[in-house]
Amino acid sequence: MNAILKSKQEAAASRLDAAVLPEAAGWSKAAREDALARVRRMGLPSRRDEYWKYTRPDTLTQADAPEAALFTTDEAPVFNDFDRLKIVFVDGVFSVAHSDELSLEGIEISRLADVADISWASELYGALETKGQNPVERPLAALNTALASDGVLIRCTKTPSKPVSLIYRHENSTSDAVLHHVVKVEAGASLTLLENGPAAARFNKCLEALVADGAEFHHVRAQGRDHERRAVTHMFVELGRESVFKSFTLTVNGRLTRNECIIEFTGDDAIAHVAGAALGDGDFVHDDTVFITHDAVNCESRQVFKKVLRNGATGVFQGKILVQPGAQKTDGYQKSQSLLLDGDSQFLAKPELEIYADDVACSHGSTSGAIDEDALFYLRARGVPHNMATDLMTLAFLAEAVEEIEDDGLKDELTGRLEGWLLRHSRG
Repeated sequence: MNAILKSKQEAAASRLDAAVLPEAAGWSKAAREDALARVRRMGLPSRRDEYWKYTRPDTLTQADAPEAALFTTDEAPVFNDFDRLKIVFVDGVFSVAHSDELSLEGIEISRLADVADISWASELYGALETKGQNPVERPLAALNTALASDGVLIRCTKTPSKPVSLIYRHENSTSDAVLHHVVKVEAGASLTLLENGPAAARFNKCLEALVADGAEFHHVRAQGRDHERRAVTHMFVELGRESVFKSFTLTVNGRLTRNECIIEFTGDDAIAHVAGAALGDGDFVHDDTVFITHDAVNCESRQVFKKVLRNGATGVFQGKILVQPGAQKTDGYQKSQSLLLDGDSQFLAKPELEIYADDVACSHGSTSGAIDEDALFYLRARGVPHNMATDLMTLAFLAEAVEEIEDDGLKDELTGRLEGWLLRHSRG
């Protein structure tokens, strides 16, 4: 055994020795035991791993969660004015008092913590995560499958009248939350899932989604503004024929955020768009890692990620499009850009294409730069104050990512949040 693997396995053993394992009885037992064995075999990630060389995983893998001071604000919560079914977790624990009744026409909702046998979920729990470990190992996702104490299981059979909203509250400065969600959107149905809030001092979340033939799954997420929180999230998505998956994430603040998205096309004529906007200030690291596998004909994928960084903040993007043999007429597009508002911040990018079919249209682009001085001068010359001109140009820079949101109301909501963040920082 080489020294690096041994060190990673020792880190896994240390983390698991300190963890409180959930009762693995019932329908999830086999998946949890398999995930636990995989974590022990793989070990936990280190900076020597190819896909962790830009981001230090130490605080995500250490036995105890680093303390994160609680963040208070008078600002109304994101999505507060939207009619939605609210499901609330406080430091990773489901809150009956703050949640709506888990009932909505067209969908079935259960909790992972319930011991009842849920046949459809037992076929999916851990399955997409396991599949997503190849060709790149993702030990923190396997750790999640093994240790997740709660989460929601959503089966959508018809299009519901309103979105399902997962709300994560952080009230304990040393909380360590592990949540696992499973979503199945049946053929012809459509589901919108909202997520918002910081969740915990340290948060490990996994979402597995199966989008059947002709189904649509829309996902919009706003990660909480806590300055010291740390989070690693994974989304594993499998797409059937003529299905649609669109996801957008807004991230503001936080000490460390790593969002991974692993998508596989298994049916022809499907569409997947994944996008994000991140704004970081100071001791901030934000990492988007995306892996999209085209294994069907005439499918379209889009990756659009924008980051605005200042005062020494760090942004990371790692995106890969893999086109398998036979996946003809693939249309894959990837864009990652950063706007550096000072000379102390940095953006690290690793875009990749791996193509084994000959009738495809795939491209990627990654750029990093400062505010356009000519455009800034143009606005200043017309009487626009410097801070306002900078904010306008920053919003214009982020607009392409925000435009990936399908719903105009949600798009306006998150644009307003971005404007508020920029206003507060320009005053600071």
